[in-house]
Order: sequence, then C-alpha cells, then structure tokens
Amino acid sequence: MTTPYADPVLAWYACHARDLPWRVPGTTPWSVLVSEIMLQQTPVARVIPAHREWLARWPTPPALAAEPAGEAVRQWGRLGYPRRALWLHQTATVVTARHGGAIPADVDALLALPGIGAYTAAAVASFAFGQRHAVLDTNVRRVLARLVAGRARPAAGPSVAERRMAESLLPAEPAAAARWSVAVMELGALVCSAARPRCAACPVARDCAWLAAGRPAEPAAGAGRRAQRYDGTDRQCRGRLLAVLRDSRAPATDADFGAVWADRAQLARALDGLVADGLVDPLPDGRYALPGLPGQHGARASV
Repeated sequence: MTTPYADPVLAWYACHARDLPWRVPGTTPWSVLVSEIMLQQTPVARVIPAHREWLARWPTPPALAAEPAGEAVRQWGRLGYPRRALWLHQTATVVTARHGGAIPADVDALLALPGIGAYTAAAVASFAFGQRHAVLDTNVRRVLARLVAGRARPAAGPSVAERRMAESLLPAEPAAAARWSVAVMELGALVCSAARPRCAACPVARDCAWLAAGRPAEPAAGAGRRAQRYDGTDRQCRGRLLAVLRDSRAPATDADFGAVWADRAQLARALDGLVADGLVDPLPDGRYALPGLPGQHGARASV
C-alpha cells in the first residue's frame, strides 16, 4: 500500500536524485552515519569531498577508534562546528567496544551513541538499513508543512502531531518508506526550497494545500533580528586557534595563538572554551595540543 503522494514523489526521485556518495548501492552504514553528521549545518557541496577523504582514511569505525581524537579534529578541517568530529570519534569508539565495530540498526541503540539525536537515528536506520521511520529534517518538514498543512514553513520544532502525520504518509513496506523519506528530502532540497520554491516542477503540486491557497507567506523565524556576524566573533577566534593546531604536528604556544589573534582577552576566552569542549588539551609545559595525541604527556587518550 502506498500513500496518495508516494508514487509521484518516488517517480520524480528516480529521475532527479543527485548522485551522492552516501547513496550509492552498497554504501556502508558507517558511510551513511558520517554523512549525516557532516551534513548538519554544512552544505552538500562542502561535505562531498570531506566525506570521501574521511572514508578513505577511516573506512570503518574501528579504524577511526584506533587513532587519537585529535586526528579526527585535524581531518575535520574547516567544515565548522568541530565538536561533530569528536562525536564521530566517540561513536566509533563505542561502536567498536560494544557493537563489534558495526553500526547498530536499532534506533534505540543509535540514540545511545554520542551526538546522535532523533533525526540522525531515524535517518541512519532508514537510509542504511531500509527501515520504516519518519525522517524529519528541515527539508522534509517544509515539504510536508506545505503539502499537507498549507503552511509556508513548519513550526520551530516537530510536534507529536507533526510526527504522527509524517508517519501516516510512509508507505507500508519498509524499503519503500525509506526511499520515500530520502525522496521527500531531495524534493525539499531541489524543488520545494525555502526561498524560491519551483512549484511548476513539483510532482505533487496539484495536491499541495499551500499552493492551492495561493502560497500564503508567513513571517520568517526570527524576523526582525539582525543577521549574526561572524568576523571578530569568538567562533571565528576558535576556528583560528584550531587551525594553528591542525596545520602543525607540534603543540602550540601562546605566541603561536597570539600570531593569529590580537585580542588577548578574547583569545583566552575562546581557548578556555575549546579546552572545556574537549577540542584542545592543555599540556603541563604550558603548550596546547589536539586531544589525545600520542607522546604528549597530560593529553587525554579519548574524549
């Protein structure tokens, strides 16, 4: 049994799906999980080469778990939000110790992994193992809000009612449900976008409640707020300090950090935050290193 929207959306996906490395036949659950972590707040175009290089270096969780966490941070490069690198290293360590090195298929077991929330657990269970789960990322939620609820955008966070609605639209057969989930996600990314939806190209346009209502606008989330600047922020400072450590195999000194950031008070605050987050290890001699690197006394072996 299929839902009223499934056939046209699945047919559209068969013709328009992007050729992404984590979607190729035979891709591993580890590849899917790495992609989902990397895709959080990072565009697909930037993730593709990073994902390819990560899997070439660490094709399995045990391969990553065998290296220090600092190497994961180094490999993460400039993808942003580097705590995700630590989550992947922690997950690889847990999977190696508790699951024989294989990503678990069970949603509850996935939720128990570091940095894995409801969306990521459902996505991995669906896309890696072909299970039947509602996968509610931003794109999916926007498509369903327009198609079913007639709203330009979904609420700030998924409600119980929204999740039940999404589950009701899943095809009954698990493999078809998994394909539906990724197809709706792709539809939101390529056609039913936030700013410039291409309704003429949408396979379910004739059934769309939002289009039928004349595409009513809604205030954007946070309307009236000024866009957050990046230049000069603590986040930029943290990135500069991590870059110093990534680009050198030797621990860094205060002078090394001072060469890339002039504001000493902000530098100290950003460095304290990096240490608190487990991204930087302070060494007994006053220098700093990426976490857990061998031969650096006082560095943590894992985070």
